[in-house]
Amino acid sequence: MPGIARTVERMLDALGYQQVDVLGASLGGVIAQQLAHQAPQRVRRLVLAATGPGLGGLPGSPRALLSLATPRRYHQPGHYQRTAARIYGGAARRDPDLLPLAPAAESAGRPSLHGYFGQIYAISGWTSLPWLRTLRQQTLVLAGDDDPIVPVANGRILTRCIPHAQLHIVRHGGHLFLLDSAAEMAGLVAAFLSSDDRRSHPTDPPT
Repeated sequence: MPGIARTVERMLDALGYQQVDVLGASLGGVIAQQLAHQAPQRVRRLVLAATGPGLGGLPGSPRALLSLATPRRYHQPGHYQRTAARIYGGAARRDPDLLPLAPAAESAGRPSLHGYFGQIYAISGWTSLPWLRTLRQQTLVLAGDDDPIVPVANGRILTRCIPHAQLHIVRHGGHLFLLDSAAEMAGLVAAFLSSDDRRSHPTDPPT
């Protein structure tokens, strides 16, 4: 994971960006945490969506995690239709065809086995818990309360461990809530990125 974050740093160098706001979802949220930790001067604000602290967080549904063990859902549209609800939750429980991944399962943009298992290798054994309290970026944590892969408790853990973090729970949100509630999520993220650093930071909204 540190190596992936270094690759992101090199990409920022190539693009000429000294400091950026970083949004990471799922595995991207893990990379975003790692980048904010090892290159804090490059990250102004942090948005962590549908992600957790790795080892030490609350594991997802065993059935969902087993389905993620291979990229089969990308290569076999029928398999995607049968498993989307238990993997992603949220909108996928109502209609798997509504999710953007459905057309992707039929397209040429499928992950290679080498790339897919490389991601699994990178996340194996990784944890951010020992250093989350050292992060100084203003952070917005977004978590769905119907996410089989990353249970909402992981969002609470991140919020409690990161000093300047606030939590927004997406009601009935599955793992892909950024996509199936795109307009609402874009508004939340835009408001967070443009807000005053000096404002107070609420944690979890009342249930």
